[in-house]
Amino acid sequence: MAIKKLLIANRGEIALRIHRACHEMGIETVAVHSTADADAMHVRLADEAVCIGPPPAKDSYLNIANIISAAEITHADAVHPGYGFLSENAQFAEIVESHGLIWVGPKPEHIRIMGDKIEAKNTAEKLGLPLVPGSPGPLTSVAEAQAIAAEIGYPVLIKAASGGGGRGMKVVPSEDLLESLMGQASSEANAAFGDPTVYMEKYLGDPRHIEFQVFGDGNGKAIHLGERDCSIQRRHQKVIEEAPSPVISAEQRARMGGIVADAMAEMGYRGAGTIEFLYEDGHFYFIEMNTRLQVEHPVTEMISGIDLVREQIRVAQGDGLSIAQDEVVLHGHAIECRINAEDPQTFAPSPGLVKNYVAPGGMHVRVDSGLYAGYKVPPYYDSMIGKLIVYGSNRENCIRRLKRALEEFVVDGMKTTVPLHQRIIADDAFLTGDYTIKWLERWLEQPADSAE
Repeated sequence: MAIKKLLIANRGEIALRIHRACHEMGIETVAVHSTADADAMHVRLADEAVCIGPPPAKDSYLNIANIISAAEITHADAVHPGYGFLSENAQFAEIVESHGLIWVGPKPEHIRIMGDKIEAKNTAEKLGLPLVPGSPGPLTSVAEAQAIAAEIGYPVLIKAASGGGGRGMKVVPSEDLLESLMGQASSEANAAFGDPTVYMEKYLGDPRHIEFQVFGDGNGKAIHLGERDCSIQRRHQKVIEEAPSPVISAEQRARMGGIVADAMAEMGYRGAGTIEFLYEDGHFYFIEMNTRLQVEHPVTEMISGIDLVREQIRVAQGDGLSIAQDEVVLHGHAIECRINAEDPQTFAPSPGLVKNYVAPGGMHVRVDSGLYAGYKVPPYYDSMIGKLIVYGSNRENCIRRLKRALEEFVVDGMKTTVPLHQRIIADDAFLTGDYTIKWLERWLEQPADSAE
């Protein structure tokens, strides 16, 4: 069924990104917004807009009843959840489909399976994905934890079965601290996610974060679009992403890409997904799967030439994949910087009025942002206000172009992380690609003059 009108159940740059793809496909859009987002760019550009509640996300962007009502009163055919908010909520996907709407996303059962980290790990193992050694399921006792830790070796990592973002996660360096840290992780998990369940993994010393973009048609066909390196992180939040990874060979890409695509085909997966791995000493270890579009999807678009949102919509309306694996050609290099409204040194949020806004331009420079001069960035949501994505024929050329683009980026009226990105990409570790998931936090602890 061809989608004629699509409701975008999100806000900010991703809502704008989806709107643009829809209009290029001849699909009308419905924006939903909180009262705080009445003047947002995606609201201004959409064909129709519906206010779904007050500023708090729980009363608006997480309000399923109001979103479904908005779809019904505007006679939308489909719902695209973007990322964050309700994008990985299996119940929301089921409700959307039960109302006769097309869900632009994976099958609800796959969202549910991959949203439970233990179930996801068991599923990944069945599908042949390499795992981090650890407990086969939830930890039921300290004695069980001690036995597993003794087998796989310290240090070990205790992790919450639900949620993410580093909450409910504890590194245990030795057996004498296992009981207390396991209790702390369980308590944190219960407070943050309402679920005290924890499990154990081998703690990898200094890995990279490598993820593969996958796409399935829901009927047993799936492809991969290569990997992204998302190792530059702070507090488990990605800061810079690039594709391809500076440390992955063409042979590794083909081998692991084939493994993840085969796994998704066997699963009958539908739409866009990302399989995330830790990578250390030449080995990949599955950590989780995101059953949605990623914030960093543009770097894959830049090196593949494939519009991932358009592909999501094609698959959702039953058109299947537009490209076969042997037709996928990855070329050049792309890097994305997440631009946040934050103090670049303290990371304190810095929302406010955009007095002047100049986005960088030029060949192979892309800015995904809903900013404009006179827009007031609300304090209620994530601090990311834009993404700068740059492409080059190789990594060196890409970094040169990125340096120039960051110099052109102007957001007056608030502090942003543009200066932080300028410092990072000038550092030798970044220039040589010699960084891991722990590099940025260590680097930030150094004085600014010695971190260059």
